[in-house]
Amino acid sequence: MSRKIAITGMGIISSIGNNVEENFVSLKSGKHGISDIEMFETRHAGSIKTGEIKWSNEELVRQLQLPEDNNVTRTSLLGMIAAKEAVESAGISDINEYKTGLISSTSVAGMDITERYFYSYEDYPEKQKYIDAHDAGNSSLAIADSLGLKGMVSTISTACSSAANAIMMGAKLIKSGVLDRVIVGGTDSLSKFTLNGFNTLMILTDSYNTPFDNDRKGLNLGEAAAFIVLESDEVVKKENKKVLAYLSGYGNANDAHHQTASSENGQGAFLAMQQAFKVSGLAKEDIGYINVHGTATPNNDLSEGIAMIRIFGENNVPEFSSTKAFTGHTLAAAAGIESVFSILAMQHSVIFPNLNFKTKMAEFDLTPVTELKEKNINHVLSNSFGFGGNCSTLIFSKS
Repeated sequence: MSRKIAITGMGIISSIGNNVEENFVSLKSGKHGISDIEMFETRHAGSIKTGEIKWSNEELVRQLQLPEDNNVTRTSLLGMIAAKEAVESAGISDINEYKTGLISSTSVAGMDITERYFYSYEDYPEKQKYIDAHDAGNSSLAIADSLGLKGMVSTISTACSSAANAIMMGAKLIKSGVLDRVIVGGTDSLSKFTLNGFNTLMILTDSYNTPFDNDRKGLNLGEAAAFIVLESDEVVKKENKKVLAYLSGYGNANDAHHQTASSENGQGAFLAMQQAFKVSGLAKEDIGYINVHGTATPNNDLSEGIAMIRIFGENNVPEFSSTKAFTGHTLAAAAGIESVFSILAMQHSVIFPNLNFKTKMAEFDLTPVTELKEKNINHVLSNSFGFGGNCSTLIFSKS
């Protein structure tokens, strides 16, 4: 079997678009989705900006044509939209024709509903249907059910590296022959729980996030869902499938440095990138673009920058940008949406700009790409680093 895994479909919904095409248009035109909070009640409305999807749960239910009496949470609804697009884009008419699985990921799960009704469940029995929808696994089952999928369903929750690990797990299931086809990615919605938690950590900006800028103050949270379809060589040949790109490398490492901070020397990130190169068999010079984790927190960007210099060498770091200034940090979905962006970069031969950048960081000589740049790209490296030091790297290839 080839060391590469074919990607035949992709789907996404984020604050910059409700499908792949809309996201691409926004990325190309420099239109970000960071705005004041409108979709849920919080004391931080007007002072903290997020990457919100401006569709209510009721509108999402109508889009998906679900029955009114459902217990589907926002995280699941977003996941259903993205997974449906991914499956349709892969040209799959019978989802159970081959050994097919879904590996989804989330960190928020049904928290948006739980926090709304937690203190009133006893008084409103009709709302108790949402209790079962709280846990992370329920969102994956709801997405699988919406697709009519009867095969394997699993859920990964490793904070901000979740979707990358879901993609990695899907690739390993295909390589080992357990599955022929896997829908992989992640979904997360905004909630007061998440917003207050990150605010307590003091890593939210009061303005627009500025990845890899010397004066960066923190991140904007966002919500999104994105899935890609991985298929085995056998299915691709038998079905004469169009391949969008290949997953050629992946790596995961845990530096266990701190509950929420990355290590000063970027050890986890370094090990994840090192492992991804080993799996891919590519040389470091082959990478044409890095979609960095780039959260715009003081800790992450410094740690990631040091790790990239350790991997590539002082003056040899490939051109890079963070797309989180467009979407906000979408937590478990981040690696999913950035996988879609990485594939789009290769398909359209462009590097998307690192918005809001003004001043190079004092600690090293690294400057992101700040304008849309045309470039023939054959391989993209995408980083995603989660709390607890869970660091993941994916490498996508054109052929």
